[in-house]
Amino acid sequence: MPVLSVRLLGPLVISRNDVPVALPSSRKLRALFAYLALAPRAVGRSRLCELLWDVPNDPRAELRWCLSKLRGALDAPGRGRVSTQGDTVALDLSDCLVDALEVSRAAAQGIGTLDVERLRALAKLFAGDFLDGLEVERSPHFNSWLIAQRRRFSACHAAVLEQLVESLPADGDEAIAYLDTWVELAPLDGRAHAALLAGLARRGEIGAAEAHLAAAERLFRSEELDFAPLRAAWQAIRDQWSGASLRTQPACLSTLSPLVATTPTAPGPVEPSHASLAVMPFVEESGGTRGGLADGFTHDIITRLAKLRDFFVIARGSVFALAEQNIAPEDAGRRLNVDYVATGTVRSPPGRLIVSVELIEVRTARIVWAETFERRPDDIFAVLDDIGNSIVSSISAEIETVERNRAMLKAPSSLNAWEAYHRGLWHMYRFTQAENEQARHFFAQALQLDPTFARAYAGLSFTHWQNAFQRWGERDRESALAFESAGHSLLVDDHNPAAHWAMGRALWLRGEQDSSLIELERAVDLSPNFALGHYALSFVHSQSGDPQAAIGSSDHSRHLSPFDPLLFGMLGARAMAHVRLGQFEEAAEWALKAAARPNAHAIILAIAAHCLALAGRLDEARGFAAAIRKTLPNYGVDDFIGTFRFEPDAVALFRQGARRIGLG
Repeated sequence: MPVLSVRLLGPLVISRNDVPVALPSSRKLRALFAYLALAPRAVGRSRLCELLWDVPNDPRAELRWCLSKLRGALDAPGRGRVSTQGDTVALDLSDCLVDALEVSRAAAQGIGTLDVERLRALAKLFAGDFLDGLEVERSPHFNSWLIAQRRRFSACHAAVLEQLVESLPADGDEAIAYLDTWVELAPLDGRAHAALLAGLARRGEIGAAEAHLAAAERLFRSEELDFAPLRAAWQAIRDQWSGASLRTQPACLSTLSPLVATTPTAPGPVEPSHASLAVMPFVEESGGTRGGLADGFTHDIITRLAKLRDFFVIARGSVFALAEQNIAPEDAGRRLNVDYVATGTVRSPPGRLIVSVELIEVRTARIVWAETFERRPDDIFAVLDDIGNSIVSSISAEIETVERNRAMLKAPSSLNAWEAYHRGLWHMYRFTQAENEQARHFFAQALQLDPTFARAYAGLSFTHWQNAFQRWGERDRESALAFESAGHSLLVDDHNPAAHWAMGRALWLRGEQDSSLIELERAVDLSPNFALGHYALSFVHSQSGDPQAAIGSSDHSRHLSPFDPLLFGMLGARAMAHVRLGQFEEAAEWALKAAARPNAHAIILAIAAHCLALAGRLDEARGFAAAIRKTLPNYGVDDFIGTFRFEPDAVALFRQGARRIGLG
């Protein structure tokens, strides 16, 4: 089979056995090919027509013509590449060498994980801008997509160059060449300039470094950007790496002091112990002016994320100021010196509202999370509220997952407070006694490093709560420690929803249900997107409060965080609420879903056993009872009842179920 290769990074070139394939001169045909080449799945014909044709006489006929020409150019005997099924079109390049797909796969893997040879190979793929020279007149949707792809691959190129510089001797000719390319690619990126200055200084080329600094200063001032951080970085380089010490310092980019943001409206340096995020203004693909639907949506997301207080969120003024200068989101993320940047688009075709969003790790240019939300705009404000909830919760969850996994790869002795906290979360979500003790250790380590870390106190409270709830420790003592840690969390940051969540749970342990509900309501008032707050409300209501409210809060918590590590608890709380409503079959089904979660512990299995028994599904219930007694041989209904705080009618029901399966 002839080898087909495709170059999209630079002018579009398709080659078969290194011989260029002749394509018709049609720009729309080439644009169609590139769009299908990067599409992760089959694309509807109506979407392709909307993308490339501004209401011609017969867009579908023009699409058919383009597809027939692509078949003629790409297909080989016994090997078709353009496939159409129903109303969709797909391009199969799975066995082809496609430069842009190679870069995308590397970014998905994590550019920071690649070895030097792979990085060098990736750097060679960047022969120019994505689809260099290919613009299509009167096709605003395609041009919007094209700009976004150019921005994405430019950020990937910068990330590859930065990682190469990090991996090579900073004063070698190869590293300097990559640094020159990086500065040319991102002329307003302070890190690139600082790295080049450091490399030149190590080579003893102080005059060349000073000349570069002067040229960079003129450039920054012409763009009305603050040059002081870069000048300070150069002074630090000269002070630290002068004379004999210059030859003994490690030659990598990580030795540079972090640069602050380089825009007049940006905040000061981001605290190193917290992740940081910039939400760039969403773009209306209709080309609407600023101040419209997309801008309002962006402002709402920034506000909601800030209320979570999970990480440092750049203020609205800074990101909008950069957007007004037409600075790409990934470039803005580097200028603002943040860890993550979120960006998106809003489309309003007739009868639909479509919001697409991406979360990008700035340094590696890796897309951490991407999703498209499509709704009917019957009530535009309710729809935007629903989509906003999903975006905010997903961004928070994805950043937490990335930070948690990164912390697990570092030596425990090298963790800062933020990393130690996330290492604690990783162990906490294993739900065993040994892992819970590990989590307690890392939360305590985080607090030694940063005594003002409210979420670390909340995490510490959670570990004591688990010890009390699971009977891994003396209940009264652990309850007191959970309450004490939650109190410290509130003293540090009374506006942090996690602090009120921790206090609400601690008060439940103490039997103070009304006070518990007040604290939990305060948590979700402070941040309506705080999924764990809604789950905790469901948990308390499911036992002795309003069972209908428990079902509503359980559903809302799962909507906000559908892959939450505590999903088994959300499902289990709903099951217990159905028991109190006399809906035993529904309780059994929800309890089975809870028990099926991979991290479900013995108490969740006990919920399933009792709910199944009440539904008359005795064989299934006895199976769960036997599974519990493998690890807890003497487990009985008194243990189950003693774990929770049920009202008398619920206690009677669960005892009835227990007698049916030998747990009575």
